[in-house]
Amino acid sequence: MSSQPVTDIFATHVFNDEVMQQRLPEHIYLKLKETIDKGCTLDREIADHVANAMKEWALEKGATHYTHWFQPMNGITAEKHESFIENAGPGRVVMEFSGKELIQGEPDASSFPSGGIRSTFEARGYSVWDATSPAFLREDLTGVTLYIPTAFYSYHGEALDKKTPLLRSMQALSEQSLRILRIFGDTQTERVHASVGAEQEYFLIDKFYYNRRIDLQFTGRTLFGAPPPKGQEMEDHYFGSMKERITDFMRQVDVELWKLGISAKTKHHEVAPGQYELALIHNNCNIATDHNQLVMDTISKIAERNDLVCLLHAKPFKGINGSGKHNNWSIVTDQGVNLLEPGFTPEEKLRFLVFLTAIIKAVDIHADVLRVGAATPDNDERLGQHEAPPAIISIFLGDFLTHLLENLEKGADSTKEFTKTLRGGVDTLPPVLRDNTDRNRTSPFAFTGNKFEFRMVSSLASVARPNIMLNTIVADVLDEFATILESSENFLKKAQEVVRETYTKHKRVVFNGNGYAEAWRHEAKKRGLPEYPSSLDVYPELLAKKNVTLFQRQKVFNLSELKARREIYIDTYMKQLRIEVNTMIRMAHTGILPAILLYQKELLELVKIQNDTGIPHGDEKGLVQNYRRHVLAFMKNLKFLESAASQYSSCNPENFKECLMMRDVLRSAMDALRDEGDWLECHTPKQNWPFPVYDEILYRV
Repeated sequence: MSSQPVTDIFATHVFNDEVMQQRLPEHIYLKLKETIDKGCTLDREIADHVANAMKEWALEKGATHYTHWFQPMNGITAEKHESFIENAGPGRVVMEFSGKELIQGEPDASSFPSGGIRSTFEARGYSVWDATSPAFLREDLTGVTLYIPTAFYSYHGEALDKKTPLLRSMQALSEQSLRILRIFGDTQTERVHASVGAEQEYFLIDKFYYNRRIDLQFTGRTLFGAPPPKGQEMEDHYFGSMKERITDFMRQVDVELWKLGISAKTKHHEVAPGQYELALIHNNCNIATDHNQLVMDTISKIAERNDLVCLLHAKPFKGINGSGKHNNWSIVTDQGVNLLEPGFTPEEKLRFLVFLTAIIKAVDIHADVLRVGAATPDNDERLGQHEAPPAIISIFLGDFLTHLLENLEKGADSTKEFTKTLRGGVDTLPPVLRDNTDRNRTSPFAFTGNKFEFRMVSSLASVARPNIMLNTIVADVLDEFATILESSENFLKKAQEVVRETYTKHKRVVFNGNGYAEAWRHEAKKRGLPEYPSSLDVYPELLAKKNVTLFQRQKVFNLSELKARREIYIDTYMKQLRIEVNTMIRMAHTGILPAILLYQKELLELVKIQNDTGIPHGDEKGLVQNYRRHVLAFMKNLKFLESAASQYSSCNPENFKECLMMRDVLRSAMDALRDEGDWLECHTPKQNWPFPVYDEILYRV
């Protein structure tokens, strides 16, 4: 175990501000700093200086290669490693790295999902340095590599990744927030950032059991599997004590992340057996997105080193809580002011209410867009299952803020304090400050004092997409508010009117109750709130006229980029479904069928022996008949699934009705086959069953 203090290892693998100050000439550093802080264009001369300093720093740390690290639309990161080596004559090499190589790379764009933006013969794409996200080093068995965070777009400038539209959405949010701040007399702030802190949930299982489950290997979740005798009903896992094997794994993760300058803050046991969480300190949205990708990659790699496997699927086990990723989002100025803090002066409180009601309106009128932000195939298994928020978008504000807004709507003012002290009834316990809001774990979008927590995101997903959607819809409403207030003679009075009228029109989206309750679904329907139970239901909304206008107006996506994403999302969903169907059929034929037919034979032989020897029958005959009924039902359901899979062998995203039909038929057939398979698992001797069961997978770590 390393005895080094955290302060000695933190960010040692990051080309951060401190390193740049040490290694760059002052005028170069100041130019680069201006680029990072103000979003100015970086010229080639600056890039050459930065590239050389970055190369020298990396070489001193043992690096031999560099890579442009980007996030294409396939849900994972991509990297192509290039050596620093350049020829310097016969038998000689030098280590070189130019400004051009830093700023721009040229991966093959035709080999990544593009939704028709790029054809196979149109291969040129560009990876472009995101100077606002620091370069870093990663070390593995192959050596040390310099990673340069980049955006990725096509020859004609269309975004082929998640980073480019994320940066565009951040720019839109900054521009529109600044307009509001200027109206309130703030002349100091130059940029406003979306600040994000992601809470990453995951499961850890032993590699031995993982290697014996092809469903986990191919799909990330179990396609067969009966619940264990003990699940999470005793509520003894959350914040529970962890085994040494797990705490040692977490220690290794902490060290790796700290070297990368990632502020891994909190780690604990989650609600389900074998489930854990790691939370990071907030950072600028694009950096937080990069950091979360690194977190997922790091916990997966370190798990493997420890003969463990990290499961990031949103719902790897039926009947057991799935894993989400809480996206904590706020708006912060470059002066360090959180615009979602209620403030102290009357103007600060009014400014807060302007931003708050802008968010309320944005979430109400663009619930479909926000739902797309959390729409992934694996998440469909989790949302609305009494363990995660429902698929209805609503906002939790808490009693205090709701009461405040209700009073403002009536024309009254609130004299309540924003904080009160709370005592626990024990004299030796100190009083604590009570927050203005409680916590509502059933809400998809909850205000938690100075930020909003978007709880619908899948544990496997990048946080780029939800934040693109959130930044854009809020920027658009702020744009509208700024236009109204800029033309007003008395902006304070007008701002109060805007707050009051906005809340009145859009308070239907505010719900402080139990989002798990069936009654909420009926109430939401009465309020006119949309529900999208499946990801496939909401993807077409990307091309709704209002949404195309929204993204074009804020310059986040053009029409071709939106069409591409709709096609990719649908295509990915259908391909994932096909993989699950094929895997299920394979498991049934090569594992379950041989096992249950063998056990059925043993049962029949037992009955035959009893008949031949005249031994009286007890319940054996009924047991055999019941088991055989389930075997026949399993075989019948398997045959139906195979027939359906053959009928729906492929699906064109353009033929959306066929995709919906394919989903409904195949999902229903899979559920029926699983029900029989899980019954048979519970009634077949353990030594006969071909796969590790939940008892082993979840509890033997």
